[in-house]
Amino acid sequence: MQGHGHGQPAKKPPHLAVLVLLRVLFVAAGFLSIGFLAWAMLLRLAAVTRRPLDWGLFVTALFADIAAIVLVANDPSDDASGIGGTLGMCLVLITLASATTYYLIAEIRHYGRREREFTARSVPAYGYPGPATPAYATPVIPTMPVAPAMSGMPTPPPTAPHTPVPGPPPVVPPPHRPAPARIDQVRAELDELSDYLRKHDGQHDGRREDGNGR
Repeated sequence: MQGHGHGQPAKKPPHLAVLVLLRVLFVAAGFLSIGFLAWAMLLRLAAVTRRPLDWGLFVTALFADIAAIVLVANDPSDDASGIGGTLGMCLVLITLASATTYYLIAEIRHYGRREREFTARSVPAYGYPGPATPAYATPVIPTMPVAPAMSGMPTPPPTAPHTPVPGPPPVVPPPHRPAPARIDQVRAELDELSDYLRKHDGQHDGRREDGNGR
């Protein structure tokens, strides 16, 4: 059972150089035949595209060339300069110009569309892995053995690791605390001053009373 997303493989279009060579050959055949082989370009286009429109244009160009040949052949003049010959040549030239222009444009678009479809189908769809690439083993490179040191060469003594000398520890200032002795001293001085003031006021009041009694 096939999974979704796997369509029919797209056919790769011919190389661009081959397409250009075929276009040059068919256009040259139409011009070298003075337009009487213009139907060959449309036959090539109809065989490539296989569209009903292109087959109808091929049949139209073929009948136009046959009609032009009949008109030129039935012209009574020797150099086909009569009305029939002139109409026949005009019909051939118009068919040649129209067939060449349409053939080149339609074929270039057709192969351009096929090239885009082939490129789009060549890319793996989302969710489906592309072709797996073979895994290659990583070569192991053998390591070369280390040659032993020569016995005659003196072995340098191992150097002791350098130990940094510790410096003096930083001095941390002691936290500032209020001195209780200073507070007690100030309190005592305030008490003495209060006692002195009370004594001084008592002496001053006694002297005033003595003076009043005299």
